[in-house]
Amino acid sequence: MPNIKSAAKRLRSDAKKHMFNRMRKSRVHTSEVRLNQAIASGDKEAIATTLSKCFSELDKAAKTGTIHINKANRKKARLAARAAKTA
Repeated sequence: MPNIKSAAKRLRSDAKKHMFNRMRKSRVHTSEVRLNQAIASGDKEAIATTLSKCFSELDKAAKTGTIHINKANRKKARLAARAAKTA
């Protein structure tokens, strides 16, 4: 338990940031799973819509600093390549 007020506040704010970061990462992971399911089904329309949503989630996570922007770009490139291969 922190002895200083600022340390206690920092502990609270870090817990809040941790929760939001986990939420954003979970959304990214969920969108990737849905894209993988769409790729497996082979439906071109589903692939296009889920790819767009996945890109959006990755961009939001990168914008807020949850993941590095280069990681988001790398994931987008790899997912787009997989989607283009099947479609």
